[in-house]
Amino acid sequence: MFISSQNSPAAFKGFTLVMPAVAVGNVGQLAVDLIVSTLNMSRVGYFHTDCLIPMAGNNPYASGKEDAEELHTPAEVYTEAELKLAVLQIRAPIIQTRTKRFRQQLVSWIKASGFSRTVVLSSSHAYQRDDQQLQGTPLRYLVTPSLLTASADAFKELSWKEMERIPAFPGVKDADAEPRLCIPGGGITKGLYTDSCAENLPVAVLLLFCSEGDNIPDAFALVNHLNDWLHLLDGQCQEPNSKWKIPTSWSLLFGGGIPPALF
Repeated sequence: MFISSQNSPAAFKGFTLVMPAVAVGNVGQLAVDLIVSTLNMSRVGYFHTDCLIPMAGNNPYASGKEDAEELHTPAEVYTEAELKLAVLQIRAPIIQTRTKRFRQQLVSWIKASGFSRTVVLSSSHAYQRDDQQLQGTPLRYLVTPSLLTASADAFKELSWKEMERIPAFPGVKDADAEPRLCIPGGGITKGLYTDSCAENLPVAVLLLFCSEGDNIPDAFALVNHLNDWLHLLDGQCQEPNSKWKIPTSWSLLFGGGIPPALF
């Protein structure tokens, strides 16, 4: 359930929603951090659910002492009215037994809010790629039939590759076995995409093949691909990553190091 501080769900009509999937390397969440921080988006509410591990913390996008101690929750909604852009940031893992319910809640909210399209930022284990998925860039996309008509030309112009379907049993030749969609490490990505197809929602998935570790470069790569499509930032820079503002919370990504007093 979406609880708003200043808007009703209907206020999102015509907006584009960008949201992450909690997936390998947290690439989608890091990419969303860059969007919220760079565009200085306003927090307009939060997504209340019992499907996420409950947690709270300080403002991850603090710009000074005056706003550093604001309390933030696991799933919050930010907007940029001029761009007609909304972002749902998810900061906590989904409780394993409630993933289906969480997907249902998301689909219900997206339908009620009237978003013109939804973009899910995700990732998948690089080491589990099929042979054909080793070709080209690590970026792949999926799009539901209801969004394909409006976006097919854009995807063709960008020369993106659609996520390949792989054999149900790799290495086993079976003419009757149809290739299937497989997104290992992608969390709810596949289920949310499948649900969106069934509900005729205009949804696109952008995902990157990656490995666990320092996934900041992957986040920059994913958000730059998104910007190529949605044109969130104007102007061109010689260094593409320099146009994104890194949030203050990223200084804590890898902890504070080993205390010297330990030795």
